[in-house]
Amino acid sequence: MNTVGVAAQQAQNFGEDAWDDLLNYIEERRVIPIIGPELLRVQTDSGLRSLYGWLAEKLATKLSVDTADLPQPPTLNDVVCSYLAQHGRREEAYTRVRSIMREVNLEPPRALRQLAQITDFNLFVTTTFDPLLENAVNIERHGGQPSAEVIAYTPNRVADLPGELADLKRTVVYHLLGRLSASPTYVLSDEDMLEFICALQSEHLTPERLFHELEHNHLLLIGSDFSNWLARLFLRMAKRKRLSDPRDFTEVLADDHTTKDARLVAFLQQVSMRTRVYGGAESFVAELHQRWSARQRLAPAAPEHSAPQRFLPPAREMPENAIFISYAREDLPAVQRLKTGMDAAGLTTWFDLDRLEGGDDYDRKIRANIARCSFFVPVISANTQRRHEAYFRREWSYAVDRVRGMAGGAVFVLPVCIDDTGEAEALVPEQFKSVHMTRLPAGEATKEFLRRLQELFSGRSA
Repeated sequence: MNTVGVAAQQAQNFGEDAWDDLLNYIEERRVIPIIGPELLRVQTDSGLRSLYGWLAEKLATKLSVDTADLPQPPTLNDVVCSYLAQHGRREEAYTRVRSIMREVNLEPPRALRQLAQITDFNLFVTTTFDPLLENAVNIERHGGQPSAEVIAYTPNRVADLPGELADLKRTVVYHLLGRLSASPTYVLSDEDMLEFICALQSEHLTPERLFHELEHNHLLLIGSDFSNWLARLFLRMAKRKRLSDPRDFTEVLADDHTTKDARLVAFLQQVSMRTRVYGGAESFVAELHQRWSARQRLAPAAPEHSAPQRFLPPAREMPENAIFISYAREDLPAVQRLKTGMDAAGLTTWFDLDRLEGGDDYDRKIRANIARCSFFVPVISANTQRRHEAYFRREWSYAVDRVRGMAGGAVFVLPVCIDDTGEAEALVPEQFKSVHMTRLPAGEATKEFLRRLQELFSGRSA
């Protein structure tokens, strides 16, 4: 069979068993999607276009580069190289790209939004510099609030994952080849790619936690658009061993470029036996989303009284009309459980997940949030009893300040106790003791508590 025939056969071998394996791994949260530019088809002033192809044309105009003598259609690398040949300043290309992106409001493509809806993914790695993936995650998971944690690697500043994959508190979007900036800290050209690849392989510049997760999880390379050798090199970097060596984890390559490269497909089939190849990136995402969604519909329904199992982290910025939850950092697990129950009841909640506890800017932010929140829920526990001096007490003081300006009988503070701390001996402001304290052991929100909050909200909007 010739190499073209091998490519076609390899792409067709992604059958029902392969899908079943992949979906099982995803449900166990052992899969990391790695997103490339092939998924970035966006509506522009010249219609539906590949983002990077459209950017190349816009950048050529900004830099006064004549594209007539460039390969057609020109790439960002073509434009940058031509500009450098004209003795242009390399740094100017990056700030011009940032200006172009600031001038438009591009909607995340459907494929990115479908991936963001697959909530079993809590880490996305992208080889693109644009913000479309993080925007898709924030739209689909956080109501448009900028809640996803965005990390960008650069050769001169190693940025790694905040912890192990299973312990990530927020959905993480990791820009492996840099993130859009006015500085030359992301990949625009082939020369940039060389610098990033060399740095990523360097002993002192490797994001070790990220590469540990890439090595020990299954990978989806979707729309990578890697050249023949770059695809091989990336797989070797991620797996940290010869591709022909036995390993327990699979990789799926889904993009048009790979399936059209018969030699690459033949190499993977003959050498890297754990690598599977699918056709186009968009069709792969559509089928993956459809199959994953179908599984969710078939999953046994949770009992009516049980709370959802997945905790959605609060947005970095507090939404309007949110309920502010104030807590001691030792009580975070109970607060996460409380927020999960309130979210399920359709209530908008917010608390500071990072607990920075320092700095004037941070204090102003918290004070402003308490001044505009809908209700204030102080979480009382043995931990708050032990801590006579802590930042949550300052939050309680700000809430008291707001209560002083309210009419008598106005409801704002709704104290919650998550253990057996007595109401009489609770070390709280007197204004908190004048209202009923609700007991929610371990943060489990009761139907009565949720119904009261819903009624309070309804009364406000009436």
